[in-house]
Amino acid sequence: MDFFEVVEKRHSIRRFDRTKEIPEGDLNKILETAIKAPSAGNRQAWDFIIVKDQEIKKQLVRGAFSQSFIAQAPVVVVVCANKERSAMVYGKRGSELYCLQDTAAAIQTMLLALTALGYGACWVGAFNESAVREVMKIPEGSRPVAIIPIGVPVKIPPATPRISLGELIHREHW
Repeated sequence: MDFFEVVEKRHSIRRFDRTKEIPEGDLNKILETAIKAPSAGNRQAWDFIIVKDQEIKKQLVRGAFSQSFIAQAPVVVVVCANKERSAMVYGKRGSELYCLQDTAAAIQTMLLALTALGYGACWVGAFNESAVREVMKIPEGSRPVAIIPIGVPVKIPPATPRISLGELIHREHW
């Protein structure tokens, strides 16, 4: 599958086959690909928390406003922005912006990698940050940005409509 096919096949998946695990080798390949994402000053201001324990996943569901599909995935990755790593070079702008941009690039790269391997995921950003921080024991210098449940999709949903390119492109000025 070429790059453009991978992009077309990527969908937000919220139903996972509970009988199929993700081999550790595949998970490592997904994360090794994610860390190849671009980052400001090559600070790589991201950290990944791998969750397989069902009780911890249930706690994440509570912190994510009862989005129960999170606990159905065999693996959940909580992606954090490492504010301190970015701030070491870029100060406040690094801790407030660049680390988030870097993390978003890593998440998107992860989503494309897992899609290429035949897995599905959903980028979950709707959660109580304090609750997730507490459950995951995230230190103050980092911030949870996304919860990514990963698994084998039960069903691939139809593509969601997109705003036309003509409405989104501005040339020379707004």
